Amino acid sequence: MEENLTPWERFKKAQGETRPWDFINPDTEYSSKEDSDARFNICLECPSLGQVTKVCSECKCFMPAKVKLAQAKCPIGKW
Repeated sequence: MEENLTPWERFKKAQGETRPWDFINPDTEYSSKEDSDARFNICLECPSLGQVTKVCSECKCFMPAKVKLAQAKCPIGKW
C-alpha cells in the first residue's frame, strides 16, 4: 500500500534506519574507508544522485556522509 503513505511516511521509509543524528551518537558504527568508497562509487553512477549537490533524490540524504554509516542502506537496494 505504498500509494497510501503520506509524503513524510515515504520519506522516512526511504531513509531506512539512518538519521542525521547518527553522526553524533557515540555508539554509531562506521563503514571502512574501502566500503564507504565502494558505496559512493555506486552512487556516482546512479541517476538518483544529484551531480552538484550529491543528495539522493530517493532518500534525500547527503550521500558522501550516508555511505560512511555501517547500518545505512541504499533506498533502492544498490548497496
